[in-house]
Amino acid sequence: MKSFLIANPKGGSGKSTLATNLAGYFARCGHQVMLGDTDRQQSARDWLQIRPNILPTIRSWDVEHGLPAKPPKETTHVVLDSAAGLHGKALERMLGKISRVIVPLQPSLFDILATRHFLETLLAEKAVRKERVFVAVVGMRIDARTRAAGELERFLASYELPVLTSLRDTQLYVQLAANGMTLFDLSALRAEKDRVQWQPIIDWVDG
Repeated sequence: MKSFLIANPKGGSGKSTLATNLAGYFARCGHQVMLGDTDRQQSARDWLQIRPNILPTIRSWDVEHGLPAKPPKETTHVVLDSAAGLHGKALERMLGKISRVIVPLQPSLFDILATRHFLETLLAEKAVRKERVFVAVVGMRIDARTRAAGELERFLASYELPVLTSLRDTQLYVQLAANGMTLFDLSALRAEKDRVQWQPIIDWVDG
């Protein structure tokens, strides 16, 4: 079973956008996908409840009374949308369950400052140091023409982490989320520009 954690300590960083669309990609490929939400807001679970039944299936946790939540049987791909304050023992336990971490990061000073300590903590974790878990960064809501985008590039250059891609700031993600959909539920023509930006993420998760 392949497992992915979408994590950033700062709320509003784009974790749910990245998690839902990654799950949508795996589902479109025909995999048995579980999208799990470890955030108290349970935004991923709410999103699943409005997802149309005619679209490729994405499931949530299998919950039985008195037992820990677990992926449904026959699940092949798990995408976890993490809680904003993930750290310490909770982070260590989470890294024991997954193989790859994607950190979404917006190009604002506050997002960069809030994420710096998390990246340093993440890279110091034994599972990452021993290369049992791999970490990458995705820039979120970025206009490459802005000074903020340049600041983000300079910040990330100080870490030995792959920066997979930058996703543009577009209302398309908002509109899709409101209807329980992802980029990968649209026709290739309609989502062409954004799928091009997603291709490095796809190559990394499939690698």
